Amino acid sequence: MGPLAEEMNQPLESKALLACLEVGKTLTSTLDLNEILQLIMEKISSFVAAEHWSLLLRNEDSGELSFKIIVGIDKEFLSDVTIEKGRGIAGYVAESGESLFVPSVKNDPRFFPGIDAVTGFETRSAFCLPLCIHGKVLGVIEILNLEDVKIFKELHLPILMLLADYAAIAIRNAQFLDHIRLLSITDEYTGLYNARYMHELLEKMLHALHTENKKAAVVFMDMDHFKTVVDTRGHLMGSEVLREVGQTVKAALSKKDIVIKYGGDEYVMIFPDCNRINAHEKCTKILNAIRRTPFLQSDPQPPVHVTASLGFAIYPDDAVTRKELLLLADQAMYKAKKRGKNSVVSWAEEGNEKA
Repeated sequence: MGPLAEEMNQPLESKALLACLEVGKTLTSTLDLNEILQLIMEKISSFVAAEHWSLLLRNEDSGELSFKIIVGIDKEFLSDVTIEKGRGIAGYVAESGESLFVPSVKNDPRFFPGIDAVTGFETRSAFCLPLCIHGKVLGVIEILNLEDVKIFKELHLPILMLLADYAAIAIRNAQFLDHIRLLSITDEYTGLYNARYMHELLEKMLHALHTENKKAAVVFMDMDHFKTVVDTRGHLMGSEVLREVGQTVKAALSKKDIVIKYGGDEYVMIFPDCNRINAHEKCTKILNAIRRTPFLQSDPQPPVHVTASLGFAIYPDDAVTRKELLLLADQAMYKAKKRGKNSVVSWAEEGNEKA
């Protein structure tokens, strides 16, 4: 490249280097993943001439890609779109871990036209760069319809690769923080939310329910005769039963319902936007699911069958504070115990309705 060409491209090179400095500074001053990734993609779009720039995150479990940051297309089009594992050019790069430039996508069998169909955008060329750290692909940067491929490869690709490393570091840091946060709010044996988090969550939820003028149910559940399980199968197998019971309860409920391991062999459930009739139906569903499920099926000994007692209270009909709701649900659960266990009781059933 001659001196004139170098002079013409100097502003872009300077812009790219400044982008690296700014992103590096941001990376050390904030843990906000969205802020960092948004800055990275804005900087890339400022010196890489193209029509569309996006950053996709890879789901560790499913391998699916989802759009995290989008520049050049209305975000609303792609906010809920996911790309199946290995599908499309971005999916291919996510699985191979190698960057790829496709100068004409219409001639490439890996191209997935479904995204263009959703957005109305016309993809002609595509460049995808994996976001890798320690050999693991965390996401993909995708740039569509590059204006000058030669300048991009000679001047901008090295800077882009550095920014991709920054993005991978930010994603991995966020994942570590999410993992630490998850450990702090979950029970180590069951993987369910723990009691400490329940108090924080319930307080916030009650405030939202009050604002939206909605009801909710708080449920206490205690396993019946669980000491017998521990005495006959040991503490380790007892913990496994509690884990399996938690999974059984979750499977019987909807995604918006919350299951908490409260302590010992007790659980708490929170049903948002739920009245007394709905709450009783949900509790009965839980009860029946536990009754018919054989636990410890992977153990050489015969499976374990257990039952539970459930009690619940309704916000705001029975109580309006976190402490009162938990207390009344607990009292209702003990009434279920006194009835002979293996049953569901609403706090209002025993003549406790408020005047």
